[in-house]
Amino acid sequence: MAEHARIQVQVCYAGLHKTSLLDLQVAADASILQVIQQSGIVQMHPEIDVSILKVGIFGKLKALDTTIHAADRVEIYRPLIADPMEARRRRAKKQAQN
Repeated sequence: MAEHARIQVQVCYAGLHKTSLLDLQVAADASILQVIQQSGIVQMHPEIDVSILKVGIFGKLKALDTTIHAADRVEIYRPLIADPMEARRRRAKKQAQN
């Protein structure tokens, strides 16, 4: 692909108090890390540390050096507060008691 080729992608992050969904154009051969850096989302959400947090595309975990494609949605995942399985067990137990 030509060096000047650009593609449209999205970057999203659901923080505790604010959610951001950003549309941007990036180089066709950009990595997930480059897209995140170019988006400016880290400045909007200073709690984001991509060296620690997991990232993905459309719900599938990916490495930071993964090359993105047109219309990809790069997602930055924050750590889970509670184990989903344990939370389901607690809810089921509570419902059974009622």
